[in-house]
Amino acid sequence: MAEPASPSFSELVRVSARIGWLSFGGPAGQIALMHRELVDERKWIGEAQFLNALNFCNLLPGPEAQQLATYIGWKLHGVRGGLAAGLLFVIPGMLVMLALSILYVSAADLSWFAALFLGVKAAVIAIVAQALIRVGGRALTTGFRRWVAVAAFVALFAFALPFPAVVLGAGLVGALVAGAKPEWLKLHAGGHGESSAQPRLWKTAATVAAWLGVWALPMALVFVLLGPGHVLWEIGLFFSKLAVVTFGGAYAVLAYMAQQAVETHGWLSAGEMADGLGLAETTPGPLILVTQHVGFVAGWREGGVLGPWGGGIAAALLTTWVTFAPCFLWIFALAPWIDRLQSAKRLQGGLAALTAAVVGVIANLSVWFAIHVLFARVREVDAGPLHLGVPELASFDWRAGLLAGIAAVLLLRLKWGVLRVLGVAAAGGLALQLAGV
Repeated sequence: MAEPASPSFSELVRVSARIGWLSFGGPAGQIALMHRELVDERKWIGEAQFLNALNFCNLLPGPEAQQLATYIGWKLHGVRGGLAAGLLFVIPGMLVMLALSILYVSAADLSWFAALFLGVKAAVIAIVAQALIRVGGRALTTGFRRWVAVAAFVALFAFALPFPAVVLGAGLVGALVAGAKPEWLKLHAGGHGESSAQPRLWKTAATVAAWLGVWALPMALVFVLLGPGHVLWEIGLFFSKLAVVTFGGAYAVLAYMAQQAVETHGWLSAGEMADGLGLAETTPGPLILVTQHVGFVAGWREGGVLGPWGGGIAAALLTTWVTFAPCFLWIFALAPWIDRLQSAKRLQGGLAALTAAVVGVIANLSVWFAIHVLFARVREVDAGPLHLGVPELASFDWRAGLLAGIAAVLLLRLKWGVLRVLGVAAAGGLALQLAGV
């Protein structure tokens, strides 16, 4: 078998930038793009290495496609290669998302803009439903996994249990089941390593310490310059916590993030949260960049001494920093341990159960978005341990329902791409407004 080619650092930078600007279509499309560019065309990394790296990244919290890019960069050119590949995967989407967020708040009071985003919000319902079907088909391969998904949905939707407790609890249950009844999870064999290098604990500890410092640096500046009462401190703290439990991709944490940002912190409305997801679907890079939109809107509204624009831009940059700095920490600290991690049965079991729970989490997200987009008024009902959001049926928005139905047919039946569906739904919202309905 031929040895993989060894690109120069400048070649890695050039190709990573190309991938960053072309990485539309969510994780599946992004991973397929990297495979074509790096494995098929340039042969910089072998097929087995690529698949092992992908399996490794699926073990980690955070966007797997961005972490895969970082890992491949690290394999090719060490830390500077990982930084180049990882940053260039994020920066194009970050810049586009920032520009779209600025446009969003600038045009929010215009009737045509509201009509356009009525269609975007309706399409988001279908997009999340598609994610639920895809993830469910891949993850729910046994009866036990299906029960885990149902339990996760009920825990979140009916009892409003904290998202971190649900997913981490599922992971713990999976680790226990892997030791006693592994057939319940239908575990696969671990990956095969290609490196003879032995990882060193002291190097791992030093890497963790260094990246914890990088992660915390902007938070320390916010604490000193603005104090813990400023919205930037709240934003940085919230999204730092979120980064640790972002297993299963962006859809898994969106409901938790939306509920916290909307109901707990009051940074934006449920409709604005759905708009942010629609914007993130149109940008290159990881879908988790929707966090940047949330941070921007919160900072724009509550920037204090920084003013709306200074607060919005600072919050967007801070959100992006604390969301992605941990991704580099995980890769640089744990990549040398990839072989041992992939062969750990209990770790595999925990990840399998956690992935099953993510299906229930996305189902909760689907219901949450549908209720808040299709109905103008939603009541919070508490009955003992139950905590439910119940829509008022009289407040149903038939326009959103119609556009959501059209988007679902285009996406799920006709297999249109997300960008085309968003465009059609947005045009439909404008058409309804021009028709005076």
